[in-house]
Amino acid sequence: MTVEKRNYHHGDLRAALIQEGLKLLEEGRGQDIGLREVARAVGVSATAVYRHFPDKAALLRALSAEGLARLATVQQAAFDRAGGGSGGFIATGGAYVRFALANPALFRLVFSHPPERDLLSSADAAVPAAFRMLRENAASILPAGASADAVNRAALEAWAKVHGLAVLMLDAQIPCDEDLIDSVVGAGSCGG
Repeated sequence: MTVEKRNYHHGDLRAALIQEGLKLLEEGRGQDIGLREVARAVGVSATAVYRHFPDKAALLRALSAEGLARLATVQQAAFDRAGGGSGGFIATGGAYVRFALANPALFRLVFSHPPERDLLSSADAAVPAAFRMLRENAASILPAGASADAVNRAALEAWAKVHGLAVLMLDAQIPCDEDLIDSVVGAGSCGG
């Protein structure tokens, strides 16, 4: 019996490893994701994986970063569809909750392995797009010329609201209901 050797030919091993990790998350194997398992699935040696991810935590942070990038894309599309401004900001909140419900394992991974930086800092250029957008768009629900502290507070209030709603729904504490999402996210002064 011959053993078939699989050779990696994609050209971007790091991206392939991330995609395989995301696939494992979608299959519900998020707790079991390891470097060797991802290497096997891609068809490379474990040694090859270590060139891109020195440990499991580094892989999980990369998966988290990809999750945040996907969240930002979904939120930006919702913002644009709503025409920007405060309506767009509220739409990003609904998109946040719906993203969590559609991608529960990825959503939980994002917040159990977050980037190592102040997510609401306007000074940190490396802050993921989802959080830059949150802070930048929070100003749309405030009077013109609001202070940076007021914008940060509004962003934090909005984030806490939609994150809490998403987690309550994911944990089956309240029903996953479109009308409920829209009424909660659109209610109150902090938008979505």
